[in-house]
Amino acid sequence: MTASHSELLQLKNLGMASVNILHAIGINTYADLRQVGAVGAYQRIRSRDINVSKVMLYALQGALMDVHWNDLPPDMKRQLVEEAERSNMHQA
Repeated sequence: MTASHSELLQLKNLGMASVNILHAIGINTYADLRQVGAVGAYQRIRSRDINVSKVMLYALQGALMDVHWNDLPPDMKRQLVEEAERSNMHQA
């Protein structure tokens, strides 16, 4: 396991499978994730035809905020989904 794996694995909500997906899309550190943002990372994952649910989006946001994804406020979850869908329409 590399140092970047262990750094990302320290974040809430992220296990080895999630970290491997993040590495596949070029996110190797917390700083990378913070720069790209949860929606940006989620969009990169989806654009690579990696099948993930909205929970991945919530997990990424929770990792950035150091909270469990299920503890994100419902309004924030809805906003994340709306932003991801808006971005998706622009890419289509």
